[in-house]
Amino acid sequence: MAISIGDIKKLRGETGAGIANCRAALNDSNGDFNKAKEILKQKGLDKAAEKFDREVKAGVVETYSHGGKVGVIVEVLCESDFVAKTDEFKNLAHELALQVASMKPESVSDLLAQEYIRDNSLTVDGLIKGVVSKLGENIQVGRFERVELGGK
Repeated sequence: MAISIGDIKKLRGETGAGIANCRAALNDSNGDFNKAKEILKQKGLDKAAEKFDREVKAGVVETYSHGGKVGVIVEVLCESDFVAKTDEFKNLAHELALQVASMKPESVSDLLAQEYIRDNSLTVDGLIKGVVSKLGENIQVGRFERVELGGK
């Protein structure tokens, strides 16, 4: 089956995967976009697992305040300053702060297991792995703290 450049661009736009990976996924799925997305997702998760043991020594500390009543500080770690400065990484840190503010996880492992608030088909761990597959570096939540006005 011939895969058009337009199809490759569309899949790349929706997934953020590389051109060669998009072409291969479309070929493997006989042009089926949903199957191609699943193939890319699986490849991304496999790549994320390979990167998990790499040392994380850079990152950002993201803060968020919800109406002055709830405050969150989240440490999100990656391998390099270059990735820490990307919009994709900064957005992930912000989304994690929002998650902590709204869902009140008890620990990092609890946070990772939660359904992502913007897309309940994803866990927070799946969200992070998706960013890992796009940026190509290990990303981890170091720690977080949530403070609520009048709370303990």
